[in-house]
Amino acid sequence: MSISIKTPLTREQARQLKSGDSVLLTGVIYTARDAAHKRLCELVAQGKELPLDAKDSIIYFVGPTPAKPGQAIGSAGPTTSYRMDAYSPTMIAQGQTGMIGKGKRSPEVIAAMKEHGAVYFGAIGGCGALLSKCIKKAEVIAYDDLGAEAIRRLEVEDFPVIVIIDSEGNNLYETGRAAYLATK
Repeated sequence: MSISIKTPLTREQARQLKSGDSVLLTGVIYTARDAAHKRLCELVAQGKELPLDAKDSIIYFVGPTPAKPGQAIGSAGPTTSYRMDAYSPTMIAQGQTGMIGKGKRSPEVIAAMKEHGAVYFGAIGGCGALLSKCIKKAEVIAYDDLGAEAIRRLEVEDFPVIVIIDSEGNNLYETGRAAYLATK
């Protein structure tokens, strides 16, 4: 059974999610990859305002393909999350409560998640065309010069994700592997 969440994702909601939970997100999420994250963190370091409200936000690590006529967005599959590991602790400290991507995260990111109450969601790689059907609206809000890596504001409906790492540091990549090995 999936947990339905309407964004924004508060720290209290994030702390209730557990590793392995299936979640359907509805509402606003943002896109950003490494080039955009670098710029965001530079703004934070300079004490300048961010082009998005980080408080209780979810950022999807994706560089979507161009939309075909009649579509809000093209294929929108997750990118490898470790590319954002140098930047994610800063964004989490700014109030970000969720990240969507694929792959492992660094100990520094997990420590920031535990300290501030954030979660890491996994989206299924290779299903970008299917995931894009859950995106009802996409609008570039910053860094248009980055093309596919520009920051977008997405309106999503029942966007399917799984809690990979919860706010306590429980990691599905580790617990799932251990459970599998225990059956051998």
